[in-house]
Amino acid sequence: MYQYTNDDQTLIEQRVLQFRGQTQRFLNGELGPDEFRALRLMNGLYVQTHAPMLRVAVPYGLLSSRQLRMLAKVARKYDKGYCHFTTRQNVQYNWPALETVPDLLAELSTVQMHAIQTSGNCLRNTTSDHLAGVCTDEIEDPRPYCEIIRQWTTLHPEFAYLPRKFKIAVSGSEHDRAAVQLHDIGVYLVKNAEGETGFRVLAGGGLGRTPIIGQTIRPFLEKKYLLSYLEAILRVYNQLGRRDNKYKARIKILVKETGLEKFTALVENEWLHIKNDQLVSDERIAAMQAQFLPPAYDTKAAVNTTHTDIAATNTDFSKWLKFNTVQHKIPGYRIVFLSLKAPDSPPGDITADQLDAVAELADLYSFGEIRSTHRQNLVLADIKQADLFTLWQKLTALQLATPNIGTATDMICCPGLDFCSLANAGSIGVAKEINEALDDLDYLHDIGDIKINMSGCMNGCAHQSVGHIGILGVDKKGEEWYQLTLGGSSENEAAIGERLGPSVPKSQITQTVVDILDVYVQKRLEDEAFLQTVKRIGLEPFKDKIYANH
Repeated sequence: MYQYTNDDQTLIEQRVLQFRGQTQRFLNGELGPDEFRALRLMNGLYVQTHAPMLRVAVPYGLLSSRQLRMLAKVARKYDKGYCHFTTRQNVQYNWPALETVPDLLAELSTVQMHAIQTSGNCLRNTTSDHLAGVCTDEIEDPRPYCEIIRQWTTLHPEFAYLPRKFKIAVSGSEHDRAAVQLHDIGVYLVKNAEGETGFRVLAGGGLGRTPIIGQTIRPFLEKKYLLSYLEAILRVYNQLGRRDNKYKARIKILVKETGLEKFTALVENEWLHIKNDQLVSDERIAAMQAQFLPPAYDTKAAVNTTHTDIAATNTDFSKWLKFNTVQHKIPGYRIVFLSLKAPDSPPGDITADQLDAVAELADLYSFGEIRSTHRQNLVLADIKQADLFTLWQKLTALQLATPNIGTATDMICCPGLDFCSLANAGSIGVAKEINEALDDLDYLHDIGDIKINMSGCMNGCAHQSVGHIGILGVDKKGEEWYQLTLGGSSENEAAIGERLGPSVPKSQITQTVVDILDVYVQKRLEDEAFLQTVKRIGLEPFKDKIYANH
């Protein structure tokens, strides 16, 4: 993984010193709340319902065991013994005291971590495929380009105060696991007719109150022009994006109102003036790729069938193999998902003790690296097949082996009313109730890939708009209700879910989800996926079931 240079390290240490002074001046009454708000947001600090919330950047979801141990130390020393992984692969702490945040950031800086630009109207953390470098469908590892973008976006002076927050995602695989089409800018590594690898660039995607799928504005971009083309898009947005209405300030609204053809022409015209500025040379790309070389795989480790022999007589291990591991590009290895969706745990939460234990497992079995995913889980990417059974036993003891990756209980969930000051309804408690109900269903593991996403407000931090089943908390005269959508997707054929009908009260939401799955089980054809069934039969059978009962 990328190792900071002296310049990188100096930058984050200076930022810690700057924020320490800003925080002290605020506490001394020398800075007003509005003045401090802009400063704290640029350093990842929000004011939530109970305490400040600090968001820590995890560039493209890659962590070392050393960094994971620091996250555990911070959880114990500055929080309440746990942290939360988000849908943007970042980490959040919900209970730090304001006066301790500079010290917290100083400790993070010792392991090349920070909270710079994790909030505010700026260029946010660049995300990517959590299986980058190890998956079987990869055109090219996207992480070197993510790092090039990270360096370019960090404290970019021209884009420090954009009309609204701005997010970029990069994928190098045939299958989109990074929700690229739902970002302000999406970048796919592709090959042209001549077999050259470059980028397909999309713009205008985003979720929240107005979910929109991004559209291609340049089908093929040579690698050397990556930064100049991104800069052209940002310049057009920075100049023309709405600043009078935050609900219409995202680039998705600009693209929609301007029209794709005109927006593309504006970008291309701007690019003509700067296309040869800050070219990304072959040498720079090669030097960055050298930071992401494959680990020292055991080339003598032929495909080991010990785990399949054990699975033949161990049902629990067999189920975990099926749902929580996937194929690795190197024979003899397997990719392992660590589920942060145990039935009795809030989705995405992990304790300090678990963090330390995962760091130890990463050192023992996966070259000291860990990845965070868009669905709030973790990945150990390089596990020898011979180690799978032993690893499963250890993960089971840690409550990190729930065999539910890709199932209905692998739910994305925002903090909701438990923590967020913006929320209209609860999420964590509802998720627990739904998971407990689904866990009792005999067919849960037989119905395959179903993605349930639940957000407590229209900001959509849990991406409910693109869930196969989307759940949105709404307030009705002080009571919690939930609106449902069906048919959304964040993958290759990205789609916004269709509204099912009137919202249902909190007391009925769990049964409603069970009813939706019952309709699917009754109506699906053999081996037909949930989205295929919804597309084939439409919403009416689901409506008939839900609203007949309620």
